[in-house]
Amino acid sequence: MAEKRVFLYDTTLRDGTQGTGISLSSLDKIRIAQKLDEFGIDYIEGGWPGSNPKDVSFFTEAAKLTWKHAKIAAFGSTRRADLRVGEDAQVQLLLEAMTPVVTIFGKSWKLHVTEVLRTTAKENRAMILDTVAHLKEHGREVVYDAEHFFDGYKDHPEHALGTLEAAKEGGAAIVVLCDTNGGTLPHEVAEITRVVIDRLGIPVGIHTHDDGGFGVANAIASFQAGAVQIQGTINGYGERVGNCNLTTVIPNLQIKLATRVVPDLRRLTELSHFVDDLANLPHHPRAPFVGMAAFAHKGGMHVNAVEKLARTYEHIEPGLVGNRQRILISELSGQSNVLLKAAEMGHNLEKGGREAKALVKQLKEMEEEGYEFEAAEASFELLIRKALKTYEPLFLLREYRCNFRRIRDAGNGEALETCEATVKLEVGGNPHYTVDEGDGPVNALDAALRKALEPDYPEIRNIRLTDYRVRIIDSKLGTAAKTRVLIDSTDGNETWSTVGVSYNIIRASWLALVDSIEFYLLRCREQPGKPAGKTQ
Repeated sequence: MAEKRVFLYDTTLRDGTQGTGISLSSLDKIRIAQKLDEFGIDYIEGGWPGSNPKDVSFFTEAAKLTWKHAKIAAFGSTRRADLRVGEDAQVQLLLEAMTPVVTIFGKSWKLHVTEVLRTTAKENRAMILDTVAHLKEHGREVVYDAEHFFDGYKDHPEHALGTLEAAKEGGAAIVVLCDTNGGTLPHEVAEITRVVIDRLGIPVGIHTHDDGGFGVANAIASFQAGAVQIQGTINGYGERVGNCNLTTVIPNLQIKLATRVVPDLRRLTELSHFVDDLANLPHHPRAPFVGMAAFAHKGGMHVNAVEKLARTYEHIEPGLVGNRQRILISELSGQSNVLLKAAEMGHNLEKGGREAKALVKQLKEMEEEGYEFEAAEASFELLIRKALKTYEPLFLLREYRCNFRRIRDAGNGEALETCEATVKLEVGGNPHYTVDEGDGPVNALDAALRKALEPDYPEIRNIRLTDYRVRIIDSKLGTAAKTRVLIDSTDGNETWSTVGVSYNIIRASWLALVDSIEFYLLRCREQPGKPAGKTQ
């Protein structure tokens, strides 16, 4: 029996960029397309030729490149009403993009034909047929996207099916059923997909949106009903709440439904992060399969079970999609959490031993004070070192202070604001006294501390703060509330996170800063020449 095949059609570079807060340069789009090609995506939709300079540039560059696996597709619409297809400038731009595949959309919903296009059903079908035929005559593989197909079918089945028949008559290689408003339910998608396949007798694809939360489920339902192409975006980017998320569809197809779609699924998590990084968006920690929390365990009973048999609380092996198991540390932690996390960091604690019990007790006490270690694993590792008596402070703090000054210039009346920090400390018995300025008290403290330590620890120059987050604990206490500060740092290769808690925001920031520097410097001494951080 032949293996069931489904083709992946990625529209991250077109439909995905219509999402809120998403903007990609022409170079970003080329880099993402190359990554998708290497991953094994079958079709990559590059954009709409002529709609903007970035898309024009993308297709120009794409034509110069050799693609290992994927076919590049240009996207556009049918000809305009009452205009010959050869005279439609938009259709001509699709041909000028020089892509092997052209995808066009047309209207399936009679409501759109009469109220948006302001034309007749007969002319709408002619627009579809003429455009598909014209593109096919010029040697293009034509994908026809039936916009609003499910809404159109439920409103007027024969009209919607008639538009698909026009695309078939024109020579479309495949017709794609689009749930453009994202409101159709999986059982409806499956039923209607079967009707279309029985009626048309040509390949059918599926394009879903996630407005009802069923983007992935609808794509899989259509596939199980016979669709052979699934359209979607990496990380679910797209207009409104987004498109069908390919990073969720792909592993479900390949692992759960035994349908081979990509050669190496272990690269999935890397691909997901790569696209987020280029889009300058934070990665969704709770994303299925690829999120940081997808295989994270926090409750003590869960961790105890996972330690014995991972599949008790993991539906797949994390490594199958390039992810990993993470043990979280919090007030819910038992010894199993702490022991597993310590082992993961290279520190062995004896179960039931004095150090393990003391560490769990201290952890719970600190969590009660407002500390949070699941997002600050570097601070937790320092805590382990202190419990095992393997921690040696790199310097002895004598004093630090910050001053904020606001000076009104007598000449023009503008105010000058500056922060100054002073740090006194000892390294190996040698005193250091430094002063530096910054944009704010934390920035000034960071600068003064680095200046004091740099003569003895020159590698400190590699550290850069990438994020600084403040959370008020027990906000009902107003200005007397405790403050939690989380700091993310990097050396250009790896990242690590640290935490500090105090009633004083300056002290909380100082504690997190010191942990960040000490963690990095200790790692540098233990592993010379290797990255110091742990990816969070």
